[in-house]
Parts: sequence; C-alpha cells; structure tokens
Amino acid sequence: MRISDLALRRRDVARLATGLTAAAGVVAATRTGPAGAVVDGRHRLRRHPDGVDALDLPLGTLPGLARRADGFRTPVVETDRFTALGVTWRRGRGRVRARWRLESGGWTEWRTLPRLTHGPDPRSREGVRARAATDLVWTGPSTAIQVEMSGDQRGPVLALLRPRRRAADRSVGQHRSAAPDLVVARERGEVPMPGLLFRKAWSPNPRLRNGRPRYNERIRQVHVHHTVNSNDYGRADVPAMIRAMYRYHTVNLGWSDIGYNFLVDRFGRLWEGRAGGPRRAVRGAHTLGFNHASVGVAAIGNFESGRVRKPMIRALVRVAAWKLDGAGDPRRTVWVRSEGSDRFRDGRLVELPTIDGHRDTNETACPGGALYRALPMVRRRTARRIREFRRG
Repeated sequence: MRISDLALRRRDVARLATGLTAAAGVVAATRTGPAGAVVDGRHRLRRHPDGVDALDLPLGTLPGLARRADGFRTPVVETDRFTALGVTWRRGRGRVRARWRLESGGWTEWRTLPRLTHGPDPRSREGVRARAATDLVWTGPSTAIQVEMSGDQRGPVLALLRPRRRAADRSVGQHRSAAPDLVVARERGEVPMPGLLFRKAWSPNPRLRNGRPRYNERIRQVHVHHTVNSNDYGRADVPAMIRAMYRYHTVNLGWSDIGYNFLVDRFGRLWEGRAGGPRRAVRGAHTLGFNHASVGVAAIGNFESGRVRKPMIRALVRVAAWKLDGAGDPRRTVWVRSEGSDRFRDGRLVELPTIDGHRDTNETACPGGALYRALPMVRRRTARRIREFRRG
C-alpha cells in the first residue's frame, strides 16, 4: 500500500453523508498568499523538497463564509489530493468540526476534530510561541473539505498535507545504528541502546527546526502515544509519515522540532524523533505538563481498536528498558509535579505509572484502548529486561 492510500479509522467517524452541495458553496477561484494558487476553482497544495506537499489556508477570510453567533462554517473548499489535516489558531477555545470528500467517492459525516493535548512546556520559549490546534488527523486520499468552528478562536488556519515517498525511503537501513553487543552489556550490567534508525533515515528538512534542543536532568517516566493513522502502511511509507508529523509540529504549531523523542512502527523498527542525541535526555513536546522528566514514544498507527502486534511491543519494551535503566522498577508508580496540563494544574504533585499512556496525564483517548490495555505487559517485560542485564 502507498502512503497516499492511508485511511482514517476512528470509532467516532460517523456515517457517510451524501454528495456535493451546490456549486455556490465552492470557494471562488482567487489567489492567496500562504495557500498557494487556485486553478479552476481548486486549491493547489504546494510541492516542497522535503517530500510533504502542503496547503495552509486562513479560514476567517474565505469568500462565502457563513458566520453565526458562536462561530462560522466555511464553504466547500475544493483541493488537490490531501491525506492529513489539522486546524491551528493563535488563541481562544472552542470546537472544530470538519467533513471531507474521499477520493474514492462520498463525503464523511461531520466529525469533531480532537483537540491537541500534547506540546512543549507552557513556560518555555517553544511553548510561548506555540499555536493552539487540533491533532493531526489522517483522512485517507481526499479532494475537498468543509470546516465548522464554534468558540472564540482567533486566526484559524487549515493545514492540509500530502506526504510523498522519496527514493531514499526504500533504503533507510544505511542510517541504522550498530547492533548492540549484548555480551558486553551484560558484563557492564547496563541495558544497551536498542538498534534504531537515526533522523537521517526519515530525511527531515533541517530548515524547519527552530531552536536548540533542551535536556532533562534525568528520566523517570516513559509516556506512550499513538499517531492515529491506519495500521496497514508499508515499510517505505513510514519516513514520509514522520516527515508530515514533523512539518505539522514545526511549521503549523510553531514547535522547535517533532514532539516525540522516538517512534515505533508496526514492523518493530525504532526511529529517532526529536534532535539532540538519542543517548541523551532530550526534552520533548509530547506530554503537556510532563515533558520535564520523561521520554515520549509514539506508536505509529491507530490503537483505539486495532491490534498491537508483537514487533511493536518488543520495540516499546527495548526503548523503555534502555531509557529507564537505573530509574527504579518500571512496574511501580512515581510522583511527578505537573507543569500545567488540561488535567492537572501547574504545581500539582501527581502519582503516575512509570510507563504510562498519554491519557494518564491529559484529557485524551491516546494511546488508544488496545495499546493502553497492553501497557501492563510492557511494564512487566521492561522490568524483566532490566533485570536480565543488571544481573550480568
């Protein structure tokens, strides 16, 4: 399967609606700055050298906008093919709904887009410049969209993305770390760094980064996430998918880099995410209010109901054991002081699992029910792996 064939599978996606509304609802053919050209009434995504085509469309000034007391609804926006979307805004709160026309035919029902509940530390330079937003939503190949916003959001912008495969995506192995020497690791009594694919394997555009890495004093937790895309992607699709997340996090959200420290795919491959050195305690932007003593690992896929396969579990265990080596028993809980999330106020002392799911710290369903139910097994296997190497 190709990256352009990724399909969204969320239980809250409602029944399909019917056909296209009247032609009067289609956005008029005009030229806009950040949105790029409009040709024959269709907004064109801009082709970028990093392999992610993108369209950033300010919503508040669209022709044909239907304004209401509590917000607005856009007309139907005809576009090139896109496979992921998000909405950002400068400030304010409210609900964002959208529907899109699938390339295979038919419209989705109106769907509430999940609010972004991860990000950089609110008081950091990165956090101050960050925009409020929805999560990046993977739609599958689509060619039109309509958005509805209710609340007091200011400066809303629709981001449409289409990640493309690049030739180098089929040969990522040249950027793989050396296999760990397990004998030496046991002699030293330390958990080895698992084999991983360095950042060069997914070819991020360095110009999109803004700022230098920050580091934590120590690692006490591993936060587990999922990326909510389809689960049947191919090996060569993964670099493009990570590049799309990277562009959304940096260009659209204003973060300094991709938020996750590591990502794990369904084939059991571990990918380096945020820059700063995989062996170091790099501070990520993955778990709002709890980045300061943790590592964030994203499982690539949708695990609200999808099955978590053994290769992914093994990879999660290996990275968790490596990062938590010397931090105590991963089956126990730790007390962590929140730096401010939508669930725990700034300064509150919270007892959390050493290996937890994103839902433990923020108001979200992440990392999905299936993966969350697998976390007790991940904790047990992580503890066993640490003991294995500590014994020598």
